[in-house]
Amino acid sequence: MAGMTKVESYLIDLDISYQEVSPSAFFIEDASKGLPGITITLDDPIVVIRARVMPAPASKRCELFEQLLRLNGSDMIHGAYGLDGDDVVLIDTLEYGTMDKTEFEASLDSIGLALARHYNDLGSFRG
Repeated sequence: MAGMTKVESYLIDLDISYQEVSPSAFFIEDASKGLPGITITLDDPIVVIRARVMPAPASKRCELFEQLLRLNGSDMIHGAYGLDGDDVVLIDTLEYGTMDKTEFEASLDSIGLALARHYNDLGSFRG
């Protein structure tokens, strides 16, 4: 797919380890860059960058959701926490047509930083 060529070229230029999982999706598992389990998909005209954070717990759900909303409001540069089924995810979207390498890198950096910074805050909610 022509759209993913741009994403793939950015991944190569940024020296990020990735795997092509479909013609419109890449999976990043690059611990050295602080990017564990990131999926990048093209849903034309949007590039979706998503990380599965953890399963939403059966107990303390309201407290977790409140914490996630507080983090969204105070500590997120790019993207936001959300729910996908019963999984907590961290997601950002970029417009493919105007996305440049700097914006793409900033989005990945923000997600990696949030995963690292919020790990302990969210740890008490893990089963």
